[in-house]
Amino acid sequence: MIQEALKALKRGEIVLVFDADNRERETDMIVAAEKIKPEHISIMRNDAGGLICVPVSWENSEKLGIPYMTDIMEEASGRYPVLGKLSPHDIPYDDKSAFSITVNHRKTFTGITDNDRALTIGELAGICRDDKHESFGDLFRSPGHVTLLRAADGHVLSRGGHTEMSIALMEMAGLTGVAVCCEMMDDRTGNSLSTEDAMKYAREHDLIFMSGADLIESYMEFRS
Repeated sequence: MIQEALKALKRGEIVLVFDADNRERETDMIVAAEKIKPEHISIMRNDAGGLICVPVSWENSEKLGIPYMTDIMEEASGRYPVLGKLSPHDIPYDDKSAFSITVNHRKTFTGITDNDRALTIGELAGICRDDKHESFGDLFRSPGHVTLLRAADGHVLSRGGHTEMSIALMEMAGLTGVAVCCEMMDDRTGNSLSTEDAMKYAREHDLIFMSGADLIESYMEFRS
């Protein structure tokens, strides 16, 4: 299954990944950022419905100089004390939020359209692929409409979130360490889409579905 998923990602296709029953219990759509097109954003917006985010590898995050949002809040809490009170220390399934800053590419207009978000994401993947991280501040503005996520150092060897699983997939596929993910929501229940319905969606749309456990096991073999 993992080899089929990697081939699909190289072709610019979406794959579905369920994290774990003891975590978010969510299935995310994942696609390579360097392959992103407006059509991907449309599918995620309409068929997934969660927050479209961009996981960035730890290495690329360090080169770009992007912080965790919690670090920004801590630094600013002296002037704005409420930010200290808003600390996400009580996340029931994790001990740290992966959220970083939000950005738009400077060539975008509002930044929220499918075209604008695809442009922002594709250009970000491009500067990471070409090792032009120093141009980040010149080419992008913040705040924006593309939410960046910082993957943990070691990726899934350190943390088992969709952020890290997305980056692990990129690494195994030989793609740039920037991905796009979006949680699949359920219109009927108001909750995340059940695993059964996510698997059904994958069958109906000829997409790869895999579990986080299988992904992590494959990554550990890949790194060994």
